[in-house]
Amino acid sequence: MKKISRRSFLAAAGVSAAALALTACGGSSNSTAASTATSAAASTAPAGDAAAAASDPKVTLVYAEVNPLDTIVGQTGSHFKEKVEELTGGSVVVDVQASGVLGSENDVLDAILGGSTSIDISRISAFALTSYGCNKSKLLSIPFTFENRAHFWNFANSELAPEFLNEPQELGLPVRGIFYGEEGFRHFFTVKPVSGIADFKGLKLRVSNDPVMNGMVEGLGANPTVVSFGELYSALQTGVVDGAEQPIANYKSNAFPEVANNLILDGHTLGAVQAVITDNAWNKLTENQQAAVMEAAADTQAFNADLSETAENKVLDELKSSGCNVVDVPDKTPWQEACAKVISENTSDQAELYQQLLDMKA
Repeated sequence: MKKISRRSFLAAAGVSAAALALTACGGSSNSTAASTATSAAASTAPAGDAAAAASDPKVTLVYAEVNPLDTIVGQTGSHFKEKVEELTGGSVVVDVQASGVLGSENDVLDAILGGSTSIDISRISAFALTSYGCNKSKLLSIPFTFENRAHFWNFANSELAPEFLNEPQELGLPVRGIFYGEEGFRHFFTVKPVSGIADFKGLKLRVSNDPVMNGMVEGLGANPTVVSFGELYSALQTGVVDGAEQPIANYKSNAFPEVANNLILDGHTLGAVQAVITDNAWNKLTENQQAAVMEAAADTQAFNADLSETAENKVLDELKSSGCNVVDVPDKTPWQEACAKVISENTSDQAELYQQLLDMKA
């Protein structure tokens, strides 16, 4: 089936998006793994019997992951696979295809939203569906929204989180969110050493053509340059771009220190992620299997909450030990001021909802 472009989806979804009503936050919980298990994912579980799924017809679900399996998101995908297969007694098998073998996040989303049935589940950046009209998700990518991990998990475990996960369904998109996670704060890394925000002026920084990211890079005085994730290593190596940004674990696992060994810990955005399953795949599952998948999703969200900070700290120590030039940013005020315009431009139409996110800080 022919792919449907993001532009086409935006045009189709515009009226629906404008009509969506904002609902108030119903509270939050702390960021412990125990509380995460009763999170947004669990609250949307169908009324089936997960234990009874073992006798249901066998189904294989292909899970797309752009990063390697040793990253935080790669380990999260592996845990989801193990938990689904355990809870369904093997009636549902999850085939995790990692390291971008099925394409970039945008390629995968274009395919599944265009009707492809070769991919069933995709781990995506939480804001990736913005290009298809999911404006609530855009708020999760606004620079300096989340002060720390606890702030994010207050959101992910709140009654507001399902409203974000369910937005694709409200817009008529053939996917649904099943769990949240995060891969640490995102930081810039460069080919040449940088010591502060002034050094970014004129640099060509890789972006994925996201309006928020473009605006942030421009606010720093740099030039946003669109490069696909799969081509980023060579783009850094050949000088097509001077730098990029990623969570720490992904920076190391994708061998970017080999070509851009300067990491500045500005922490501009938390790397919030979610997993989405296609309607086609969801409808192949029995009610019992659906219940098991959602139980596994809640467990995976808890797993990710426990894993992320510990794994990130370990990787950062390894980078420092290996000679990576790691630059701390004790005062982020200049960075926040540089991003003021892009923050205002991308939150003014959802000011009330955005304020609810800000108010969830720990």
